[in-house]
Parts: sequence; C-alpha cells; structure tokens
Amino acid sequence: MKTDQLSKILSSLVVTIFCFTLQPAVVIAGASTLSKAIISQENMEPSVQRPEQEKVAAKKLAELYTKTGKRPNIVWLIVDDMGWGDPGVYGGGAAIGAATPNMDRLAREGLKLTSTYSQPTCTPTRSAMLTGRLPVRTGLTRPILAGDKITKNPWADEISLPKLLGDAGYKTVLSGKWHVGEAEGMRPQDVGFDEFYGYYPAQKELTQAFDKRRYPDLVLNPERLDMLRRTGASEALIHGLKGGTTIEVEKIDSIESMAEADRLLKEFSVSRIGDLAKGSQPFFLEHCFMKVHADNFASKAFEGKSGSKYPYKDALVEVDAYIGEIVEALEKSGVLENTFIFLTSDNGPQLDSWPDSGFTPFRGAKASAWEGGVRVPGIAYWKGTINPGRESDDLFDLMDLFNTSLTLAGAAGSIPTDRYIDGIDQTSFLLTDSGRSRREKVYVWTEKDLMAMRMYEYKIHIKIMQTHAQWLDIDMSTKADVGLAPWLFNLYIDPKEQYPVGHRMNAWLASMAAELKAHAATFKKYPPKNIGLGQ
Repeated sequence: MKTDQLSKILSSLVVTIFCFTLQPAVVIAGASTLSKAIISQENMEPSVQRPEQEKVAAKKLAELYTKTGKRPNIVWLIVDDMGWGDPGVYGGGAAIGAATPNMDRLAREGLKLTSTYSQPTCTPTRSAMLTGRLPVRTGLTRPILAGDKITKNPWADEISLPKLLGDAGYKTVLSGKWHVGEAEGMRPQDVGFDEFYGYYPAQKELTQAFDKRRYPDLVLNPERLDMLRRTGASEALIHGLKGGTTIEVEKIDSIESMAEADRLLKEFSVSRIGDLAKGSQPFFLEHCFMKVHADNFASKAFEGKSGSKYPYKDALVEVDAYIGEIVEALEKSGVLENTFIFLTSDNGPQLDSWPDSGFTPFRGAKASAWEGGVRVPGIAYWKGTINPGRESDDLFDLMDLFNTSLTLAGAAGSIPTDRYIDGIDQTSFLLTDSGRSRREKVYVWTEKDLMAMRMYEYKIHIKIMQTHAQWLDIDMSTKADVGLAPWLFNLYIDPKEQYPVGHRMNAWLASMAAELKAHAATFKKYPPKNIGLGQ
C-alpha cells in the first residue's frame, strides 16, 4: 500500500488523538475498557460473544435441516433509496400517503430492526453486502458512473458471497439493479452469480437520455445526447448467464418502458422461484428494485394508487405490492418455511428530489454520514423460525448479511482469511427469540474518509457533512473537520444529532476515540484498495 493512502486514513483521526485519549483509566492498548467485543480472529471485526444464543440458533438450524434435508434458501429484497420512515411499521405508510401492507406484515410476523446501517450511497452498500468488507477496502467507495475510467477491476481479487454460496451448492440469481460495474469482468454473471436479469445502472442514469421534462438540455440537443451515449452506459434490460451468453432483452427508450421495469423484474423473480423450488439445490435470490431511486415513474397499473398521488409514493406502493407477490410465490412453491428473507434499503432517501422523495425522521439523507443517510429499514422474516412480533434496536450492519448468509448455508468455514472481514455473523441474533446483536460498533465512511462511529446509543463524528442548501445532501454539501473535540451525540435523547454532549462525557468520548484508533490500525496490515475512483 502506498504510504500516503494509509496516512490519509490515519490523519482523519487526528482530532481523536487529542487529550481525550490520554486517560489510562479508560484506554488500554488502543481499545476501551467499555467495549465487550472480542477479537476472535485477526482478520475479523471484533464481536460480542453470546455462546448460549449461539447454541439455540445452531439447534434450530440443525432441526430444520433434519426436517427438510436441504440448506435454507436466502432471499434479499433491496429497495433502492427507500427512507427509514417510509414503511408503515417505521412510522410512514398510509400516514404519509403510501400504504405498505406487505412490508408491514413481514415486520409484524418477523423481526423489525430499528438500527440497521448501510453505507451512504448505493454502490458502496451493495459491494459491502456481497463482500462483507468496507468499501474503502475494496475500492468501491462511490457509485461507478458512465464515463468513469477505473484503473483496476475491483472484483479481480475480491471473493463474492454468490461465489462462495455457489461453491457450497447453491444456485445464485440476481434480479434487478446491479450498479457495481458494467465492464466485462465486473458484471453479476462474472463475479459469482449463476444468472442475472436486470439493469447495470440506476434508474436516473437511464432516464437522462429520454426524459425531456427533467433533462431537456440533453434530450433536445442531438449533439449532447450523442455525447452522453458515447459514455457507454447501458440502456437495456440484460440477461446474463455465468460462463454463457449475455443479451440485451429490451432497450429502455422511454418513460413508459422505464415505468414497467420493476414489473418485469418481479415477473422474472416469481418465475425463477417456481423453477428453483423444483430443483434439488437451495438458492440465493437477490432481488434489487429499480424503484424508488429518482426519477420515479410508477407502472401504469399503479399510477395514482397511493394516497399522495405523487410518483415516489405511487412507486413505493408498487414496490410493496411486488414484495407481497414474491413472498406469495415462495409460499405457493412450498419453500417459504425454508427461506430466510431480509428486506432493506441500500441507503437513506435521496432528498435532492424533494418533495417527490422518501422520508426519514433523522438528520441528513443519502450521501450523508448523518443518521438519515445510513440508517435504513431492516426486516428479517423466516416463517416458523423467526418468531413473530420481535423488535430490536441492537446494531446491525448490512455487511453482516455476508457472514450470516454463509452460516445459514453451512459454509461459514469458507470466509476468506487473507483479508479483513468487517461483517459479523448475526445468525444467533436473528434466530433466537431473545437474541442480542453481536455487533458493538458501526463505522461510517464517506468515500475515503472515516466520518463517524456508533457504539451502543452513542455516535461520535470526527468529520461532518455540511449541507449548504436544504434537501441538497448530494448536490450541495461538503465535508468538514470538527473543532476542538469530536462531536458526540446520544441518539436516544437526540436522534436528530443536533446537540453534541462530548464536553460533558470526557471518559466516554475517550473510549470511543480509542475504538476509532483501533479500527484505523486494521488498515496497516489490511490496506485499502485504490481502483481509481477518486473523490
């Protein structure tokens, strides 16, 4: 690793090396005495040991395997840019003009997590879920955009979850949005998925070529439109097979065709579930909705179906209906009771499209290190295995799905040991009736900058995002260092992160600063990767 790369990471912690860390009563060997997390392996994120619930979860899985003779199926449902407050069970739903009965039912009949964390934007989150690694370690620190000239294929030396699940005997399918690289060698069918049916870029990147209402300067200017298309961005629904052909199924060339994208994806997933359920192999299905990423155009069947009548809310109602149909397909195929389902969003809502946007009660939004940018809905559902009606505010990072999915598949032993794994196995937390999280801390990075960390109900910022115009968290914001001391918030009494209390809690502040330093130290042996994305 280049020295300047590591220096940049370590220098982001310079404020924390102030006098607050110099209190021997609370700091020992770079980690605090207030931490319960244990380093079980050098290359693994420290975790809280919970041996009794581990036994309970292992017994549940063993009994299920004995009953079915198969490893459980794994289904991820990822809604694009959905806010924490959008589903009804999180305070939204019909109350904000978009009822979400299917999401609400999964939460009521499963486990509702109130402190689930993503990365600030989509590509970092999606790559982190598939590798169990922070984006700064893989180089996928921001969305790969049309025209980007990356210097290295990040997947060339990464090991993906679908690759490991495939090796364990699973069929692996991705339906929907990818957005983690369009070039050959970086596509889903190149990095471990058996099959891909979906779109390489985000919805907005497709609509800029034909939505003259929002982009008249491009669409109505032939020269500029040609320049845009020469960036090489995909404009089609793609069907790709591992080791086989990749074809363009349908070109997206109008608002009307874009509006029907999620309907086509839902139909594909429902059909594939039926096929996969008949086979002898367990399956992993990652269904990634194109909606509700701006700009939104609801399917014709859902126009005006939300209480609000706005496109975003119509799109949310559409997504909710499709979630219901996918779950119903699992039930009709006879595999629902042997399928682990996790529903989430890839980041906070994109408020830059306000007022036609998602909702979060927290400060900030997509691209921000504030809670509004990284705290997302998280619902774990498994009929007959996860008891209904559970709710927990324990910490869960979407990276944890990497380790957890491998444990469910009986393949925890395949987790790589030659690189740092930031995910934590949360199987026992999710499956045990009174389960507690094994994660103690969540780290928030924005591109190559370590911004903040949550530990228990406290959150420390060593850098902050400053938004210079309301709702413009992406288009008009900057990063800034904090002043004399890191900003410390108690999220239970100040969930909007408005009033730092660090000056009243020096000992706790020192402990959290020590945890940040210990985190930074992992990059000495396991350096970050630079693929040329830059800032």
